[in-house]
Amino acid sequence: MKTDTLLIRTPEGVVFSQQLAGPATRFLAWGIDLGCIGVVMIILNLITLLFVLLSPGLGEAFDILGYFVISIGYGIACEWLWRGQTVGKRVLHIRVVDAEGLRLQFNQIVTRNLLRAVDALPGMYFLGGLVCWFNGKCQRLGDIAANTVVIRQPRLTEPDIDQLLPAKYNSLRLYPHLAARLRQRVSPGEAAAALQSLLRRDEFEAIPRVELFSELARHFRAKVDFPAEALDGITDEQYIRNIVDVVYRARK
Repeated sequence: MKTDTLLIRTPEGVVFSQQLAGPATRFLAWGIDLGCIGVVMIILNLITLLFVLLSPGLGEAFDILGYFVISIGYGIACEWLWRGQTVGKRVLHIRVVDAEGLRLQFNQIVTRNLLRAVDALPGMYFLGGLVCWFNGKCQRLGDIAANTVVIRQPRLTEPDIDQLLPAKYNSLRLYPHLAARLRQRVSPGEAAAALQSLLRRDEFEAIPRVELFSELARHFRAKVDFPAEALDGITDEQYIRNIVDVVYRARK
C-alpha cells in the first residue's frame, strides 16, 4: 500500500516518522542536478578542445570518459559529502536515507547512483519514475537495490532554548569534541522527536513518561559515547534535555 509517510523503528524501540518525497519533487531535484552536470560538462568540453588539438581520438576518448565520471561521480560525491543530498536535493529540502533508519553507507550511495542508467531508460527517467510511482515507499530501482528512500527535510524553526532550559548546567558541554560529533550524527527528525518529548512531557502519565525518556536516552547514547562522569547523577529526562541543548542552542 502506497503511503506518504515512512515509519522507522530503531533497534532501541524508538519510532520516527519521515515524510517521503514524491516522484514530482524528485524529478525537479534531478532537473537541477542535470543543470549542474551540464555546467561542469561545458567546462569539460573546453578542456577537451585542448586534447583535440593534440589528437582527435584522444579528445573524443577524454570527452566520453569525462561524461561518464561526471554523470555518475556527481551523485556519489555529493550524496557522500552532504549526507544524502545533491545540489538539487538541498534546494528542495529532500535527502537520501537508509530505509531502516541506519547510517547511510557509501556502498548504498554507489549502488543507487550506478543504477541511474537503468532507471533513466528509455529516457527522462521513465522507468525509474514509473517504479517510484507504484512503489509503496516511492523507491526507484536504484533505491530498492540499495535499500534507501528519499525523504522530505522541512526547515525546522529553532526553538527558544533559553525558555525551555533556563540556566541549566549541561555536563555534555564539557566535551566539545563529542558535542560536535553528536550534532553531526543526530538527524533533524531525531532532534525534533527529542524536542517534542520535552515540550509535551507534562501530557504523559508518570510511568509512560519514564519509559519514553528511557528509550530516547538509550537511542541517543548509541550515537556518541560520553564519559561516565558526564552522565553520573542525571536522569534520562535530564540527559535528553542536555541533548536538545547541545543540538539546538545557538553557538556563541
